Amino acid sequence: MSSERVVELLRRSYEDEIETVMNYQTNAIILEGVRAEEIKESLHEDIQAELAHSNELGQRLKQLGARPPSSTDFTARQESLQPPEDSTDVLAVIEGVLDAEEAAISTYHDLIDAAEEADDPVTEDLAVGILADEEAHRSEFKGFQKEYRND
Repeated sequence: MSSERVVELLRRSYEDEIETVMNYQTNAIILEGVRAEEIKESLHEDIQAELAHSNELGQRLKQLGARPPSSTDFTARQESLQPPEDSTDVLAVIEGVLDAEEAAISTYHDLIDAAEEADDPVTEDLAVGILADEEAHRSEFKGFQKEYRND
């Protein structure tokens, strides 16, 4: 049986993935300029990965006898990923993505630890797989950040 901490972290991760989808979508829509195209394309691709993550997390919650959070349960936390006032401020979006990825990576590390402590190898394995995806997203956006800061 899973611990309350595991369920709490699964719920938080689910919320974060859904919030990320919303913010990536909005940023991909509002960004403008020739330099923004590659970032917009990457955000659109990452939306599908984040949706898949939220589905996996929601399914695991259900398997553990819990429910994924719905909109009235939702707590928004991604301040730095809010769309910038200047729709050409690509670097602000990149840095917001990096903040969100760092937060997700931290939460998945916590989930892995909690699942291990609860003797829940299924959740641990799920979290390890998603962590690898989040680290890959972070790496991609660190490359974008480096490129934009060097201009």
